[in-house]
Amino acid sequence: QASQEELKAAYRRLCMLYHPDKHRDPELKTQAERLFNLVHQAYEVLSDPQTRAIYDIYGRRGLEMEGWEVVERKRTPAEIREEFERLQREREERRLQQRTNPKGTISVGIDATDLFDRYDEEYEDVPGSGFPQIEINKMHISQSIEAPLTATDTAILSGNLSTQNGNGGGSINIALRRVTSAKGWGELEFGAGDLQGPLFGLKIFRNLTPRCFITTNCALQFSSRGVRPGLTTVLARNLDKNTMGYLQWRWGIQSAMNTSIVRDTKSSHFTVALQLGIPHSFVMVSYQHKFQDEDQTRVTGSLKAGFFGTIVEYGAERKISRHSILGATVSVGVPQGVSLKIKLNRASQTYFFPVHLTDQLLPSAMFYATVGPLVVYFAMHRLIIKPYLRAQKERELEKQRESTASDILQKKQEAEAAVRLMQESVRRIIEAEEARMGLIVVNAWYGKFVNDNSRRNEKVKVIDVTVPLQCLVKDSKLILTEASKAGLPGFYDPCVGEEKSLKVLYQFRGVLHQVMSADNEALRIPKQ
Repeated sequence: QASQEELKAAYRRLCMLYHPDKHRDPELKTQAERLFNLVHQAYEVLSDPQTRAIYDIYGRRGLEMEGWEVVERKRTPAEIREEFERLQREREERRLQQRTNPKGTISVGIDATDLFDRYDEEYEDVPGSGFPQIEINKMHISQSIEAPLTATDTAILSGNLSTQNGNGGGSINIALRRVTSAKGWGELEFGAGDLQGPLFGLKIFRNLTPRCFITTNCALQFSSRGVRPGLTTVLARNLDKNTMGYLQWRWGIQSAMNTSIVRDTKSSHFTVALQLGIPHSFVMVSYQHKFQDEDQTRVTGSLKAGFFGTIVEYGAERKISRHSILGATVSVGVPQGVSLKIKLNRASQTYFFPVHLTDQLLPSAMFYATVGPLVVYFAMHRLIIKPYLRAQKERELEKQRESTASDILQKKQEAEAAVRLMQESVRRIIEAEEARMGLIVVNAWYGKFVNDNSRRNEKVKVIDVTVPLQCLVKDSKLILTEASKAGLPGFYDPCVGEEKSLKVLYQFRGVLHQVMSADNEALRIPKQ
């Protein structure tokens, strides 16, 4: 947001600081020439509205981006933005041609009822009857991939396999989706399986207004019993910024009408739904609280009651790595019994493990289903997950340091050269500030500080920036904007990829003060 006047003032100040003619020492003169040229290049970019518009959006890579020769002939920053966005879209489309979007689900159902619903008389004469029998009674695997054909057409291939108590089957589907306009798309689906005959479907999505859309899905399922048609229509509307309302009508197999309201905010997710249908009618209320922590912890509770009985569910989920979320839910119902559902989301893959514990409402089953996963999670988090993430972070930081080592070394040399060139200017600034009892920077450090006892084993990595900060003092004020301080004259990054702060000990009107500022935090001293 700097004005042209501010740019000119900063340019003049840096030119006076780094001008080669002001330095007689040959080594200082060479360093001054290099820094002077860098300042001149920066001013050339920022003083031109066209190149500045490109740099503001895309940074240095925008100035080197393919298609620059086309954009250079444009006249206004708005036209430059439009042209560069077009070039970027074309590059994204080229990337899209080579990209798929794999999604998969693996579900393994486990029958552990023998742990709680055990009948000892059945096992008296069976060898090994002292151990409960836990078995896998059902499995389901599904996978889909997308193949972009053009900018508007996508082919989707999906398949699934299911088995339960020794019986199962599978199917394969292919769908062709076309984006017809900014308001909608259509999809044709063809499928076949060993348990059911061919399937033909059509799906249409359309934005009716900016706040309302409709989705219609009609299908024809061919089987030995004849053709079974089906139709599902969903009408949705934004009730406010965070709330959606849905009306669903399903005709054919398991016909039903459903209405639901979903409210999603930064700290919570609330759903209420009512369904009237054959064979199931129910009412459902669900609430999820989102904790504002780095692990994205969420706690969920729901109640569902209908013709099939009543189910109460409660659980939690938490991010355990950059791409993985682990969750567990306890389901207590009549007549369903007690179940524990464990879910792991890894990128676009989902692993689901429903464990059926008992057909009855046993307090012991509910206790172990609640406490067991918590004990296992905290033990794994402390002994496995936390050490693994710490080692992974160290590897990534080391890799980042290696890749930027030469660049950081160059920045360090430039910063050291800038500090040497600033000495005479800083001496004059200090003399002027002392005369008016103004702002004098006694000491300043920039980098990684360790103040927390839990991190006392970590190494402090800071550099002395007293001279560069004093050089930025003007009229007894020091003003730093909201940007990384590693880019300031005389600064460099002493700890790539780690959190950094600026600590300043300064004197104003003969009184010592101390302030600490985060790397990207604006700073203005003296404090009022």
